[in-house]
Amino acid sequence: MSLFQEPAQTPEEIEASKPLDIPPEEVAKFDEAEWYARAYRRNAPQLTVRAVAMGTVLGFFLAFTNVYIGLKTGWFLGVNLTACILTYAIWSSLQRANLVNGRLSILESTCAVSTASSAGYATGFLTITALPAMLLLTITEQTPGGTQLKWPIVAMWIFFLAALGVVLAIPMKRNMINREKLRFPSGTAAAVTLQGLYSHGEEALKRARALFATLGISALVPLLKELDIRKVGVDPKTGKTLRDTLLPGQSNVFDWIPKVLPESWTHRMLNAGPAKLHPEGAAFHLSDFHIKLDHGVALLFAGILVGIRITVWMVIGGLILTVFLAPPALDAMWTNAIGAQVGAVTKPGSAWKEIGIWTGAPILVSSGLVAFLAQWRTVVRALDGMLPGKKKKNADDMSDEVRDTEVPMKWFASGMALAGTGVVILAWQAFEIPLHLGVLAVAMTFVLAVVACRATGESDITPGGPFGKIMQLTYGVLIPQSSTANLQTAAITASASLSSADLLNDLKCGYLVGANPRRQFVAQAAGILTGTIATTLCYFVLVPDASVLTGSDTRAPAFPAPGAQQWKAVAEVFKYGLGNLHPMSQTAIRWGLLIGVVLALAEILVPKPYKRWVPSPTGLGLGMVLPFFYPLAMFMGALFGEIATKANKAWAERYIVAIAAGGIAGESIIGVLVQALNNFVLH
Repeated sequence: MSLFQEPAQTPEEIEASKPLDIPPEEVAKFDEAEWYARAYRRNAPQLTVRAVAMGTVLGFFLAFTNVYIGLKTGWFLGVNLTACILTYAIWSSLQRANLVNGRLSILESTCAVSTASSAGYATGFLTITALPAMLLLTITEQTPGGTQLKWPIVAMWIFFLAALGVVLAIPMKRNMINREKLRFPSGTAAAVTLQGLYSHGEEALKRARALFATLGISALVPLLKELDIRKVGVDPKTGKTLRDTLLPGQSNVFDWIPKVLPESWTHRMLNAGPAKLHPEGAAFHLSDFHIKLDHGVALLFAGILVGIRITVWMVIGGLILTVFLAPPALDAMWTNAIGAQVGAVTKPGSAWKEIGIWTGAPILVSSGLVAFLAQWRTVVRALDGMLPGKKKKNADDMSDEVRDTEVPMKWFASGMALAGTGVVILAWQAFEIPLHLGVLAVAMTFVLAVVACRATGESDITPGGPFGKIMQLTYGVLIPQSSTANLQTAAITASASLSSADLLNDLKCGYLVGANPRRQFVAQAAGILTGTIATTLCYFVLVPDASVLTGSDTRAPAFPAPGAQQWKAVAEVFKYGLGNLHPMSQTAIRWGLLIGVVLALAEILVPKPYKRWVPSPTGLGLGMVLPFFYPLAMFMGALFGEIATKANKAWAERYIVAIAAGGIAGESIIGVLVQALNNFVLH
């Protein structure tokens, strides 16, 4: 069978390309035989050049949004629904303007979304975790900006890990989707969205207009608060022109609060550590602790998607850090191994990365691992499905049509040989991971990816983060002296697991609209190259050196990269040992681990009606590893989403996701371009 096809031309082909009369919710109940009889569209045009081209362009820009938001907040957002809306809206607009011929069918849109999802989601996780974590570990007095990896190594590493993940999903598809009919909620939602778009075109265009309106408005924000276009003087040492933005990134609108509160409430915090006061002897301000109002909008829109419960606890975590942890940390002096007096925190603006990270990161790590272990039934089912006897049983009843439709196992074998070999050799040459330990990492990744995909199918949560921590713990024991091996073996598992789960979500979407999985796989694989180019370019534009991750005495970090901060903290513990950390940091780690375990167990054991009152360990931990204005902005967005839903639930269900997606995309895409201008043109 020819993989690439021509768009529908004849009346018969056009009719065959129309949406199913059966809703996706009903198709989800079909067994495999019924799906082939009633849902499968067979040779209806699907994998066309125009569909892959559309997905390629969309994926390129969606990759920018995920890297940008991921470095800001630590969240890596799925792009399926956004790609569905944009694919339909853009093609419909081009068709109305007579710039393209013919309508993009629902099956072509499925392939376009698969390509966009691969490029925008499956390739970027490294750039918000392992890569910036490595950069942070290279900071020294001689190189305060750290040492970046060469871009060819970064590009090859992203490519091979994404390819490994896509290939690993091949043997899981038929069992998890066709036979067990796992829900894969994001894939199901994408199928329902596509069916709705093609059934109610005018309503879809209204949602698209809402998306583009917020995209246009948010695109103006980076031009005002991030573009260094205003000349402010000349550096006397270098003679270079000094530039600043038209508007500051944040404003100190909360500094008046201590003046209206009893002095005893704020005196301890604002006067902590006499040696740490401002040079003129004045007390600290709330703004010194990053209690500010952010002028961006991407975080507001991200908060809408994250939700009110997590963002409330992010704010609470930030306040706990500011009020209860930072003041004693400013006072806590300790004589280190070389006899120097050091504090747990050097200045209020560094509290999030000097004591917050040692409290928040353990909360995130331990709660994630407990939540994963609580899914032991999922683990058992996943491993049971890998048993040789069961595989043989599944293979015995494959009809010729099934063999011609599903992705062949020889693609899995050849893909594993290429991608697996590429990962092992690159890990050896670029990161000094011994060959046998590289092979072990790939083998462990296969097992953990199976579990991750099943967890995604059952709950829509891909435990890439916890699996990364499992690998960090494993290789922290095997190679304790190498933080590079610690980070990059974790990257193998986390990145490949996310990529596998993303492919299965797309295949679930295709299954529900009658698409050919083999052609979808090709579309997904095509997106890897685009995603590699986009994420590599975006990473080096946004992170030219470590200063944007750490900030300075006068500026907060542009990208605090909380995901990278967590990975870095775990790697440092294994490399240097707990004994080399400040005693207060050691105490913070112990309490953080305990709090994470307790809160994760509470989330599992508390009856469902009361779960919303349980503190979110994710929110609490993230609130401590971010400058405070980040959680505050996300909470404000989540509050808007909550109020809008309460006021008009039907309106919110139709438009809130589109509005949030547009707002994130506008600031993110233009923000990347602005950083490119700042780094390579204006400075």
